[in-house]
Amino acid sequence: MRKILVIGAAGQIGSELTLKLRDLYGGDNVIAGIRKTKPSEKITGTGPCEVVNALDLEGFVAVVKKYKIDTIINMAAILSATGENKPMLAWDVNINGLINVLEVAREFKMKQVLVPSSIAVFGPTTPSDNTPQETILKPGTMYGVTKVAGELLGDYYVKRYGMDVRGLRYPGIISHETPPGGGTTDYAVAIYFEAVKNRRYKCFVNEETRLPMMYMPDCLKSTIELMQADFSRLRHHCDFNVGAMSFSAGELAASVKKYMPEFEISYEPDDRQAIADSWPDSVDDSAAREEWGWKPDYDLDAMTRDMLKAVNARHEKGLI
Repeated sequence: MRKILVIGAAGQIGSELTLKLRDLYGGDNVIAGIRKTKPSEKITGTGPCEVVNALDLEGFVAVVKKYKIDTIINMAAILSATGENKPMLAWDVNINGLINVLEVAREFKMKQVLVPSSIAVFGPTTPSDNTPQETILKPGTMYGVTKVAGELLGDYYVKRYGMDVRGLRYPGIISHETPPGGGTTDYAVAIYFEAVKNRRYKCFVNEETRLPMMYMPDCLKSTIELMQADFSRLRHHCDFNVGAMSFSAGELAASVKKYMPEFEISYEPDDRQAIADSWPDSVDDSAAREEWGWKPDYDLDAMTRDMLKAVNARHEKGLI
């Protein structure tokens, strides 16, 4: 049975991934690694929870030894918008933290490391429509720079040391559980919460802004399917494009209005608009489909119905 450490287990993806992995592998076999953010009772009540900062090598190694960790999922990252305000912090967490993860995994001969990447690896010179798997990687943000470097580091450890390191380029992730933390695609989550709470939303990108997106159930599905894929079938390792849906901010608003006709939206782009404009409209994920059978379950309207139902339920309970 695997012994999995999820670093960044209190974050948007990490919190839900930790619970899903505990369902699959057992609560005691999935250790939630957190820093300062207090995790939900679901996290603390379903399995071990430890303070883990990948930059604190001594403390990190102590947790690895304590639980005999053989798999690390490194979800800790400073995201795009926050990273532009604190670029050196983004480099420190996203690169120096990652190097520590890879070196600890190498030293302890771990079975697997999962190192998520992002569509932020692309930039304004990248083909924006159906962005290829193999293409120009010249991002315009520190977050994107660190993710390109992370992909290259992961591939280096595969080739140089024969390690099993994997990763996928997440699009914007939409969830009704843990809110996002400083990303450029946060509007795609906020629109549902504001629609339910206030019946209106002021969007920080323009109506025509189109980006690849994914609903959290598909995010968890893609992550776990890649973890479980036969290593011998993988021609790529740390840079898989994964697609689910692609829509503009205006199309997202229209989807919400189908089920909430009174909803109103306005557009007031800020400095995140330039970041969004540098990212793809859609991605070609044929490599993921061919190498490990990727196929999403949700489209825009299916996601909207589910999101509004879940956010309404939380609002009625006074949770948001």
